[in-house]
Amino acid sequence: MAVSRPEFVPDPALSREEMAALQRDIADRAVFDDDLSFEPAAVGTDAAQSTLAGGETEPPLVAGVDQAFVGDRAVSAVVVSRGGEVVERVHAVERTEIPYVPGLLSFREGGAVLAALAELTREPDVLFVDGSGRIHYREAGLATHVGVTVDVPTVGVAKNLLCGRPRESLDRKLPTGTRVAVEADDEVETAANGTHIGDAVQTRQYDSGDRHINPLLVSPGHRVSAGTATDLVLATTEGYKLPEPTRRADAHADEVKAEV
Repeated sequence: MAVSRPEFVPDPALSREEMAALQRDIADRAVFDDDLSFEPAAVGTDAAQSTLAGGETEPPLVAGVDQAFVGDRAVSAVVVSRGGEVVERVHAVERTEIPYVPGLLSFREGGAVLAALAELTREPDVLFVDGSGRIHYREAGLATHVGVTVDVPTVGVAKNLLCGRPRESLDRKLPTGTRVAVEADDEVETAANGTHIGDAVQTRQYDSGDRHINPLLVSPGHRVSAGTATDLVLATTEGYKLPEPTRRADAHADEVKAEV
């Protein structure tokens, strides 16, 4: 899988000011509307099976991307599925040259992600990336940075809210399937206050008891709208908190980590 926009390949040697400036350029180039080669309803095991049964085209190739770490090395894993079947698994191991800085994660991990994507023999129709997309100080989290650089529809799936303002409180037990819009606030430099930049999505919840599971933070990375990004995540969540694409990538990253 080739890089489409080499000017956006993350360079950890840049200063923080230069990194932020590059992110603003990436956000300006990003498309936060649907520009897909497939119907979103075709994503998900059940939908894929019905599509094939109807004699139509094959379901889309969906890739999950996740990272693990061994010392100063990042292990990036990519797992590609068509329907419910895994068709390709690749990985790359790259040294991390800078520490983690909130908002600049792509300059630490992006090189490993791009190296792993370069190993693919198939071109995914959509990427699910473990990390923020538009829910970011400059609307250019890891999912957006990667999506724009390879010019592939990308969804960001994060576990914590980096910035933005949920329209409703998340400090409560939300039923499975709940989506709460996240709006841009004063921390988001590149979007008007109140812009819908993603959703808090409750993919799984305990049926009873006082314990509760926190929602995921889902946002468009590139060539996907906020609503469709959430639809795709909910369509690929099968009894776990994480959607299947990133859950499989997470498991593969752990396997590779054990071998490194």
